[in-house]
Amino acid sequence: MEITQFTMEEILDPTGIIEGKRYEFLLDILVDEEDELYSEVGIEIRMLLGDEGEGLYIINYFIIDKEDGKYIELALEEEEEHLLLNFCQEQLNE
Repeated sequence: MEITQFTMEEILDPTGIIEGKRYEFLLDILVDEEDELYSEVGIEIRMLLGDEGEGLYIINYFIIDKEDGKYIELALEEEEEHLLLNFCQEQLNE
């Protein structure tokens, strides 16, 4: 799994209902041909992350096939989740 590019945006809550901070990352990903997530064009992962002062965590994520824009109904493996979470944390620390 290789992250080729990304965008990040902080999600602001004007109502003040949500505690902590929320972020949305859009990650362009290339995966090996043997991986069940493989797509010739690549995939995009939309990650919603939260931080309530005790560290960044994944709220939810969506895997999208960039070729047709459809959602892929698969879950990431735990180590893939950790890889992406660590990448996002590094970007927020910069």
